[in-house]
Order: sequence, then structure tokens, then C-alpha cells
Amino acid sequence: MTTTTRPKRLGFFTRLLDDGDPADRYRMAAEQIGHAESLGYDSAWVAQHHFHADEGGLPAPFVFLAHVAARTTRIRLGTGIVTLPLELPIRVAEDAAVLDLMSGGRLEVGIGPGGNLTAFEAFGLDSAERGALFVRHRERLVDAWTARALPGGDRLYPADPGLADRIWQATFSVEGARRAGAAGDGLLLSRSQPRPADAPGLPLSAIQDPMIDAYLAALPAGCAPRILASRTVFAADDRRDAQRFAEAGYERLRRRLAATGQSPGDGSIADYLAVSDVHFGTPDDVVRSLQADATLARATDLAVQVHSVDPPHDLTLRSIELVAAVVAPALGWRRDDVPGVRQVA
Repeated sequence: MTTTTRPKRLGFFTRLLDDGDPADRYRMAAEQIGHAESLGYDSAWVAQHHFHADEGGLPAPFVFLAHVAARTTRIRLGTGIVTLPLELPIRVAEDAAVLDLMSGGRLEVGIGPGGNLTAFEAFGLDSAERGALFVRHRERLVDAWTARALPGGDRLYPADPGLADRIWQATFSVEGARRAGAAGDGLLLSRSQPRPADAPGLPLSAIQDPMIDAYLAALPAGCAPRILASRTVFAADDRRDAQRFAEAGYERLRRRLAATGQSPGDGSIADYLAVSDVHFGTPDDVVRSLQADATLARATDLAVQVHSVDPPHDLTLRSIELVAAVVAPALGWRRDDVPGVRQVA
């Protein structure tokens, strides 16, 4: 097994699920990203979801990130992900290029084939074709950003060749990881990685390490690996608070699963943790939990999210602080300019 080092870069990820109307969600997410920047985080990532407010609150990531770019100066801004088969690739290329230029070259473009199959019907597309659409649309993105002639002879304005080197592919499969590596793209690994039906308790590393193996084996010579692992992390000053909000998140999950006819499990918090890979508790608790995640030893980037605990906004801000001050440094992340962490009574 080929290994790298512990994560070199720290990211904050949000699906914009804070309690509130859409305007409140966008305001709180922007504040969280700004707070992460002030604490030295390297990147911030937002998910794109269509139609289902309880799964994700943002259908237009480039619009939102343009707002965040105007409020920040250093933190890199990523899409995690754009559902590329649902998009016109030239429009994605144009929006991304404009945002990248206006943000000072801070955009990272995460793309994927999409998992919400009903959205394809709403967009007038066949979900069975999403794999082929994804490959074709990615090629068109690169052609556009690098100013190659497009069908009809036109070329993108403004071109932005650097974006072609900042593509990340999300996948749940070994074949998808191999495809990302062969393209020289980054690899996005999710905390929501599905388990085999006959092994629901399989650790993430047992599934994601073979994906990393395939990615690294396919990576062109001289191309540096980019492997981002997204994990659910909720750090709190009081373990009881962490437990209480984790249990509340579990109850919300149970209700969503029951509403869609899926099994909510045996009703215990232990079952929820086993299925959802939630790392919660005091910072020391979270450090011990994450150190047991073997995949993180091979990642170049760790992106933390509070979903599906989804605590109140003030506790999300506090978790962002504790991760920067205690958790991430214990995993090998270093920044010289991380300010002190405020104390909470």
C-alpha cells in the first residue's frame, strides 16, 4: 500500500443545512467560511443540491461562492460538487472562469456524476446516461478553459487554463478513482461512502484505500496526488453537548429514512455512528477518533463538516475553532498564522 503523509491542508465543507430559511442558511454559511479563513483554514467547499432542502440548501454554488469571494481574501473556494451531467459545460466553464478571475485565482472545481436520480428527470435527462455525460462534459470544460476551438470554431472568453489543473472528481467507486487519476485530477472521498449491503459496518478505509490505490496507480508520472477526505467532525467544549446534538442529528436521520421507506436501523446512537462515521466529542475525543481512520494517513486534504449532526450556528463556529486549534494540528496540519482560540464559559 502506498502512503502519503497526514493531511497537509485543512478545509471546511458545508451543505448549507443550518436551521432557517434560505437567506439565513446562506448568511450563516458565509459567516462560517469567513470564520474558517480567519483561523487559517486552507479551503472551503460547498455542495450543490437540487430540489431537496433537507439534503442540501444550495442549487447555485458559483453564485454563492462569488458572494463569499467578495468577503474573503485568502481561503480557497471549492465546489463539492457541481453535478456536471445536469449542466451545460460551456456555461460551467464561463461561470467558473469569471469567478476564478474575480477571486484572485482561488477556485477549486469539484465535479461528479450526481446521485439524485430524480433530478435528471426534472432536467429532461436520462440518469442512465449520466456517466457518459460526465466524461463528455469534463472534456468540454478542459477544452474551453484552455482556449481550444469549440464546435463552431468559437473559443471561451475569458479563458482560464489554470482551472484545468484544479479539477477534482468525486466518486464512490474504484473505477471512478482510476478515472480521476488517469485525468490528473484530484480525488474527492466522501464521509457518506455507501457500504456493501452485506457489510454495513465496514470501515471507510476498507472501501476507500482501494480507491486511493487505483487513483495513485493511474496518476500520470510527475503529477502530484490531490486526495481530499471529507469527514463529519463536531468538536465541542462539553462532551454532553456533543452527545446531545449527535443524538438530535440521528433522530432527524431516522425521520428522513422512515419517510422514504428506508430502514432507520435499531434506534441506537451506536448504530448511527457506525453507519455515518461521525467524529464528535471534546477535541481530544475527536483526535482519537480521527486517528483511527486509516484513510486520513493517505489524504493530502481533510475537509470537516458538521453534517449530519447539524448543531446550532454558534456551536458550528466553535467547532471550526476547536478543529483549527487542537484537532487538525494533532493530525499533522500546521499553520504559523492561526490566531488564538476564544474561551467559552
